[in-house]
Amino acid sequence: MREINLDTPIWQLTVGEFLEISKGLSSEKKYEYGLKGLAKILGCSVSKASEVKSSGILDDAIIQNRNIIIVDKEKALTLFGKK
Repeated sequence: MREINLDTPIWQLTVGEFLEISKGLSSEKKYEYGLKGLAKILGCSVSKASEVKSSGILDDAIIQNRNIIIVDKEKALTLFGKK
């Protein structure tokens, strides 16, 4: 790959160079937080997300310490799809 400085116009980049540079910019979050985050992952209400969490089917995707909840998005969707 050629040397690219900050003054290089975007239109002068190859597709490969553009994708390499944009990798760090478009990385999606791996985790969501709280019941609102779980509801966002599942596309449901917070109360329904609370029911799903309480059912135990997502236990392997959830880390909880007192009232702090961290949900691994990919694992939660995989486990939810299996049930």
